[in-house]
Order: sequence, then structure tokens, then C-alpha cells
Amino acid sequence: MGLLHELVPNATIVALLINPNNPESVRQPGELQEAARAIGLQLVVLTATTAGDIDTAFTAMVQNRVGALLVGSDPFFANRREQIIGLAAQHAIPTIYADAGREVALAGGLMIYGNSLADAYRRAGIQTGRILKGAKPSELPVDQATKFELYINVKTAKSLGLTVPPGLLIAADEVIE
Repeated sequence: MGLLHELVPNATIVALLINPNNPESVRQPGELQEAARAIGLQLVVLTATTAGDIDTAFTAMVQNRVGALLVGSDPFFANRREQIIGLAAQHAIPTIYADAGREVALAGGLMIYGNSLADAYRRAGIQTGRILKGAKPSELPVDQATKFELYINVKTAKSLGLTVPPGLLIAADEVIE
């Protein structure tokens, strides 16, 4: 939420797009509501489980004069990335994608922030190795992400009339031009 606010400081209403069929997504709105309030933003939660729902969500964003969008982490949204990127561009809605990966930025997504996929695979390999050596999975400590990545597509920012603050450019793991 903070990254999006830094990129689009004039936005007062931010939409969160989640898949209500994903238990992880359902937890996100509460945490993000508090984060939004803390920086003076209003959060509008929209849901989508089909391609038609995504179209409907963008119509609602335009009607609510949403200034920015946060797309929740979900495999469904990853599979519909072209649709979401296209609608975000069509309606000029600056969008950050959670845990979407570098390919979304390369496809025209404005900003992507989330767990490092390479680091997640490395950690999974370590846990798998422990299990193969005889450790009981139930006795292994919970493994949480420790490395996060930020990708920014400057070309998309320019097409939206946005100037990416230097601090964000410096913090980015990769800037796509």
C-alpha cells in the first residue's frame, strides 16, 4: 500500500482486487484496510472469480473514481494478466500486482512487489532436503519469505502520465524501460 501511495500520492481511493475463492486473498482486506487508513486512503474491495468479473470490477473502479489498484496474489489473476494489464491501461488506473513476478512487468504491468520466486524455490529445496534426511514435516519450523522483489515498468508509468519517484527507482530490483 505504501509503495502505491508513493507512486500515486494524489490517489485517495484505492481498489483491492481479490479472488474470494482463495482463502489467502480473503485475509488481505483487513490488513490492507488498516494500512490504507494509516496513510489516509480509502480502500474499496472488489472481487473476481471469472473474466467477466474482472471487467465488472474495472467498471466499478471507474464509477468509484479509483485512483489506483492493488491486484491481490492469486493464480487466477496471474492467468488473466493480459486482461488486467489491458484494462488498467485502457482506464488509466495505476496498478501494483502482489507476488506476480517479473513477467507481469515485462508484459506492461506498472509495478510488481512480492516474494522472490527463486528464494522460495531455494527455501523449499532446503525443507525438502531436511525431510529426505528423516525430519518429520510437522516438526519443521514454519518457513516464511525473507526476500522480496520490486519491479517497475517505467514505460507503463510514462503512458499513465506518472513520474516514478527516484526513491522507488533506487529500491527496485529491476526497472523495465
